[in-house]
Amino acid sequence: MKSYKLVIFDWDGTVMDSVPKIVNCMHQSALACGVAPPSDEAIKNIIGLSLECAVATLFTEHKTLHSELIAGYKHQYKHLDVTPTPLFADVEQTLAALHAQGTLLAVATGKGRAGLERLLDETKLRKYFVATRTSDDALSKPAPDMLLQLLLELNVSHADALMIGDTKIDMAMAKAANVDRLGVTMGVHNALQLSEFAPIATVDSYQQLHGLLTNAAELVD
Repeated sequence: MKSYKLVIFDWDGTVMDSVPKIVNCMHQSALACGVAPPSDEAIKNIIGLSLECAVATLFTEHKTLHSELIAGYKHQYKHLDVTPTPLFADVEQTLAALHAQGTLLAVATGKGRAGLERLLDETKLRKYFVATRTSDDALSKPAPDMLLQLLLELNVSHADALMIGDTKIDMAMAKAANVDRLGVTMGVHNALQLSEFAPIATVDSYQQLHGLLTNAAELVD
């Protein structure tokens, strides 16, 4: 694998094991609004979209309730739901190794700005990332806007950047931005589903990811 100057991470389902919490909060928000909850699979398939786009996709027949569903989801996520959201194993070790070898690290997430800022502090991972983009800063995935903004801010070419994500939405965004992409299978989609967007690799753990990215840098050195 080639060495990249910039590695961009999705958050939910890629850095943090938050998919079960997202599914549960969407269920509870729907129930609180008197709406039948979408299936687990349907909710998983919108992870990566902005919350506004996700609700619009899931609740097409309840447009008048979209604002209430969004507010309810945010309240569930922050205050009511107790589903654990641990970092995936070896995340920090991988970030630290990439940071130490001089790789620029960034985040491109469908989360809102306030939510990402809170989690960067809670996980103590903020120190590793030089830039971040959220659904409040750019067009929702799968539009390439987040990635194009990051490339411009950090003065990195398309060929020198890599996007890492767990969903087809992440892969589609990277493809639209003409950026290489790498899939992780710990979150929403499996290797076969991610392969639709021709990732350079697919991994099942951060141990595998660490080996791929740090070995690439060592070969260049």
